[in-house]
Amino acid sequence: MQFSGALTALVTPFKNNTLDEEGYRAFIERQITEGIHGLVPCGTTGESATLSHEEHERVIEICIDQAKGRVPVLAGAGSNNTTEAIRLARFAQKAGADGALLITPYYNKPTQEGLYLHFKAIAQAVDFPLVPYNVPGRTGCSLAPATLARLAHDCPNIVGVKEATGDMAQGSRILEQCPEGFSVLSGDDLSALSLMALGGKGVISVTSNLVPGRVSAMCNAFAKGDLPAAQQIHHSLFPLHEALFFESNPIPVKTALGLMGLINAEMRLPLCPMGEVAKQKLIDVLRAQQLL
Repeated sequence: MQFSGALTALVTPFKNNTLDEEGYRAFIERQITEGIHGLVPCGTTGESATLSHEEHERVIEICIDQAKGRVPVLAGAGSNNTTEAIRLARFAQKAGADGALLITPYYNKPTQEGLYLHFKAIAQAVDFPLVPYNVPGRTGCSLAPATLARLAHDCPNIVGVKEATGDMAQGSRILEQCPEGFSVLSGDDLSALSLMALGGKGVISVTSNLVPGRVSAMCNAFAKGDLPAAQQIHHSLFPLHEALFFESNPIPVKTALGLMGLINAEMRLPLCPMGEVAKQKLIDVLRAQQLL
């Protein structure tokens, strides 16, 4: 399994503080209908930090069931507790996911050797594809290219990385040091096309929650060698990429989806409704993008 193209970091819809299963299925169906290349439930955008273990498992089960094999499902399964990450990865494999996305351990700030041993332990505990997720701005911990390359060479089921630093030098080092065929996926919509130009395989996107067809079209154009078309889509989406980070993700994307009538915009504390000034700026961008 090689993950490539546009994969959506799915929001998790809530209604009265419980999982909105019907709304979630409809939202996933829209993603597939509009041409998304893959689905990523239970990531940062899916508010995984405030899901119970039972909810986490249910969100993944619904996504797999609704996708019905039409697109790959890369299930969030990371933790800063290696034992818990192993349990979540085993669940994802048993449930039928195509792979697991593994956040670097947050808060406890392991060394590079600790990171290597953490991911190696998970890789040895399951026999399906794994994709580490590097986002030091959220975790306080960065997976160095050399450590990732060591894992990629030592653990055949570590098949890619979600690289969300937006640092093209780091992306270049990863692409240089990791094995041929290793899937480097941008975790940052703003720099996705730049990373693909270096050899990246696609993007795990926040923006595609709103416009899956346009983000997929950018990836499709690039894959076909039509750089001008990919550039045009990138530039047209740039204001939207920026707007979805006016406040902490996923506050703006859930607000936008609520305004568009696609989900209930409810989120869980400590996330809270978007401030009025930022919300009005978001509305202005959505109108300019003809999404309202």
